[in-house]
Amino acid sequence: MEISVIAPVYNEEENINRLIENVEKVLKQNFKSYEILLVNDGSTDKSKEILDSVENENVKVIHFEKNCGQTAATAAGFKYSEGDIIVTIDADLQTDPEDILVLYSYLENYDMINGRRATREDGIIKKISSWVGNTARNIITGDDIKDTGCPLKLFRKEVAKSYYLYEGMHRFLPTLAKINGFRVIEVPVRHYDRMFGQSKYGVWNRLFKGLKDAFAVRWMKKRHIYYTVLNEEI
Repeated sequence: MEISVIAPVYNEEENINRLIENVEKVLKQNFKSYEILLVNDGSTDKSKEILDSVENENVKVIHFEKNCGQTAATAAGFKYSEGDIIVTIDADLQTDPEDILVLYSYLENYDMINGRRATREDGIIKKISSWVGNTARNIITGDDIKDTGCPLKLFRKEVAKSYYLYEGMHRFLPTLAKINGFRVIEVPVRHYDRMFGQSKYGVWNRLFKGLKDAFAVRWMKKRHIYYTVLNEEI
């Protein structure tokens, strides 16, 4: 499998078919083989019924028994994906599937490419909270990623499979990749207003949880084991 695209789904009944159509249009034109993994994170609207009605051999659906959060949905996508290249994107289509190709163009020299929303089509409060959160996380973790919350990310398979994620760690995927020794770059991507549905994340539930998790990541970074083996022939 050449590429897998993972999208967590939580109460996105109006966006699911649009998501499949727009992502598949990009993949079909540019990759020989692909799959789209839609992880239903315990939706309470009609998302489950819509997902079960999809008749497309390139679409794989994973249902959670209950809502477990974005990190769990991302981890499940990583676990069940089969592509040599793995992409994450949100089901709300606020990022453009065509920008997968922008990230892909950096793959020759990097192992993970993190999207950075060049323009944020969100309210002023959300923009400020995002800036504060990213700045604080970088100070705590010693990283320089400007937009850890951008849902559009591209990974080599070995990067995605290297993660052992805990709750909230989806906010730190670039930093965790660096800790694991992979090459990471951040590149601008487009961002749009949400056309349907509502955002699942508020200011406070992102900011304080993110700061708490940042200290955990800093601990992981300082405690990471590094070693070099001299006698490779063992």
